Amino acid sequence: MKARYRYRIYPTNQQQQSLAQLFGCVRVVWNDALALCKQSEKKPKSAEIQKIVITQAKKTEERAWLDNVSCVPLQQSVADLEIAFKNFFDSCKGKRKGRKTGYPKFKKRTSSQSARLTLRGFSMKKDGGVYLAKIGIVNPISPLRITIRT
Repeated sequence: MKARYRYRIYPTNQQQQSLAQLFGCVRVVWNDALALCKQSEKKPKSAEIQKIVITQAKKTEERAWLDNVSCVPLQQSVADLEIAFKNFFDSCKGKRKGRKTGYPKFKKRTSSQSARLTLRGFSMKKDGGVYLAKIGIVNPISPLRITIRT
């Protein structure tokens, strides 16, 4: 069983800056991974992409700021790109039901910003707050939507 919670939060100014940095890092990792996939003749595996665009990039001076955010949403961004490619290839082969999906696109700053966290990236507190890794405790107003899948 999988549960998905969607909350409306009102973060503090510091948390807003941390979230903006998180969204920017997720976008940069997605774009770097997509550029890497476009450059190579054969699409690299997800683990190889993560090693290059996250682990090795954190060691360079120009991408050292990737270390300021949690690694969970960065890894999830690469996993989401993998799913986007799978959907595209399945759509081309006719294996996927529904309308055809296009080739994955680069993310822009002006697009809606999001980051996905797995169980390692957040935890629910007893007082009703939600702890986000490297951001802190944010207080949600109420769940907007709860989806449970089996």
